[in-house]
Amino acid sequence: MNVLLGLCCVEYVQAASFDDPTWPCQQRKVETLSLAILWTAPLPDGPAGLPEVVLPPQAAELAALLAQRRITLEEAGAAVQAFASGDENPDPVQMAAIFARVFDALGGIRLRIIRGIEDYSLKQIALSDKIDRVRSEMRALENSETPDFDRIDALEEQLDWDERIFRDRSKSLTYVCETPVLIEKRLYALAQILLKHAD
Repeated sequence: MNVLLGLCCVEYVQAASFDDPTWPCQQRKVETLSLAILWTAPLPDGPAGLPEVVLPPQAAELAALLAQRRITLEEAGAAVQAFASGDENPDPVQMAAIFARVFDALGGIRLRIIRGIEDYSLKQIALSDKIDRVRSEMRALENSETPDFDRIDALEEQLDWDERIFRDRSKSLTYVCETPVLIEKRLYALAQILLKHAD
């Protein structure tokens, strides 16, 4: 994916903002994507009617295949080409309905990932607060006239453990935060593949 594709994905999302203090990612938190902006071909009833379209078995199988994230875009393109070649004039509404199913499937996965990131962030915030409390208690004990060295040792051990967990979680945060964006880019690419056969 090139930079232009990434910029396009930023433009088609809705309700993007950086004003959530619990959102840990550099990427904008975007909960809702717009199918209508991704699918640029005209539709007689608009995108709202797509979920009502009944897909024949082959079209439903194609939608299920495209919704699998392990399928490469090259494989997706070949599958769409094979499907479209079976009909001299592929129905544009049917192609849009195929994308709508893919959009719903991947959009659902993406939203669950975002919810997981939110939970992940709250756990990190709670752990950070805990680390601060332990440090404060250690300082108070160390400055006491009669320090409880056993308690200080126990707190130090706990602090080492909590800080290690915090660091390990932070290292995996970059990958976790990129996942919703990767799904957005995939949806955009799949829409372009299907649109080639929707004229």
